[in-house]
Amino acid sequence: MIEIKNLYKSYLSERNALSGIDLTLPRGEIVGLFGENGAGKTTLMKCILGLLPYHGEITLDGERITHRNIASLSFATSEHSFFPSLHAQAHADFYREHFPRFSVTRFRGLMDFFSLPYGKPIGRLSTGQKNQFEVILALSQGADYILMDEPFAGNDIFNREDFYKVLLGILEPNETVLLSTHLIEEVSDFIGRAVLIREGKIIGDITASALEDEGLSLTQYIKQRYQYRADRVAKALGDMGAKDCD
Repeated sequence: MIEIKNLYKSYLSERNALSGIDLTLPRGEIVGLFGENGAGKTTLMKCILGLLPYHGEITLDGERITHRNIASLSFATSEHSFFPSLHAQAHADFYREHFPRFSVTRFRGLMDFFSLPYGKPIGRLSTGQKNQFEVILALSQGADYILMDEPFAGNDIFNREDFYKVLLGILEPNETVLLSTHLIEEVSDFIGRAVLIREGKIIGDITASALEDEGLSLTQYIKQRYQYRADRVAKALGDMGAKDCD
């Protein structure tokens, strides 16, 4: 279980990027992390991974996340973190050497599913193929917690929908996925829990099963939670227009 308590993160000369985040991520969940650009989604993931300094507490099964347990986490991002001059098979060999739980079977299955070449340097693939390869590495590493930050930014909708179907079919019961996205409709049917973040604060955290009793879908819930901001912006624009007419 990942536990986050009273997490704060600020950047120089800026407001807090994260303000008092409390969040628990048990094993075996698919969690959607929703928020507008700049809401704090990427910052939260990078704090979990130890890529950014922060104030607060983040633990994995009761222990601080260090080099001793970091292999339990993997990360996929459209920023890319592979070796561009190496081909896919060389990456697999590297991961097998450094991650004892690396799954060759899953790696090959996903490579074949996305029809990616094994012998071509990754840096020469298309942007969409690079995104797919990043996700393949994260899913094959053998991590218990797989963090994905807008992993398919720029990919066409067909590739994204195919991936979500595959994800449901390959995950083991002990694997947890935290997926950062703003594409509500695309992922609402396969995630089991939605965490909403705005301006560095969590404003909603609910499971799909809990919403069934209220007769709401995750999409409806998320849109309702964000509606007040849209109403506020519309009112501000209306007030500005009224002033222009004065």
